[in-house]
Amino acid sequence: MPRDHRPTKSIRVLLAEDQGMMRGALALLLGLEEDIEVVAQVATGDAIVARALETRPDVALLDIELPGRSGLDAAADLREECPDCRVLILTTFGRPGYLRRAMEAGAAGFLVKDGPVEDLAEAVRRVLRGETVIDPALAAAALSAGPNPLTARECDVLKASVDGATVSDIAGKLHLSESTVRNYLSSAIGKTGTRNRMEAVREARQQGWL
Repeated sequence: MPRDHRPTKSIRVLLAEDQGMMRGALALLLGLEEDIEVVAQVATGDAIVARALETRPDVALLDIELPGRSGLDAAADLREECPDCRVLILTTFGRPGYLRRAMEAGAAGFLVKDGPVEDLAEAVRRVLRGETVIDPALAAAALSAGPNPLTARECDVLKASVDGATVSDIAGKLHLSESTVRNYLSSAIGKTGTRNRMEAVREARQQGWL
């Protein structure tokens, strides 16, 4: 239905959540709101943009940790492909780094999943009105934590370090020399205040930098 001819009281929502039970529960609860209609549900990050282009939601409600592209990556994609769609991040993990990355990706809101559904429905309405909605405790934590100290390339190398990848494996995957990979790893370990790259990965994930 063309955007200009939709019922004025119906807020069209796309829901991205990889856990089927959670996705179904959220869709059911939001659907009980008289002014909200869940028009699309997806389980992977790779499916978000295609479904958004197909259904033209007003608000995309995205989890962060999804198979394929993350919700944060998808938020940036939607900003380019569906600029009229407002993005609201809903996640289990209230990590300061995630909030900063969400805002940089163009998200209009960031909430954690342990809040009441009434707050979520109201957040959907508020972001559609052009407001920015952020969990207050998380906002305070993000301010105290400061910015991500890792460069984009250091983050790439840490991500590639998961599952026991060797320096040679990482170098081949990222098209870097092994000495360059070692330099990035050493820098990342120093910035995270850890003893080795696996500890650096854990710390960076805990902070929401990866």
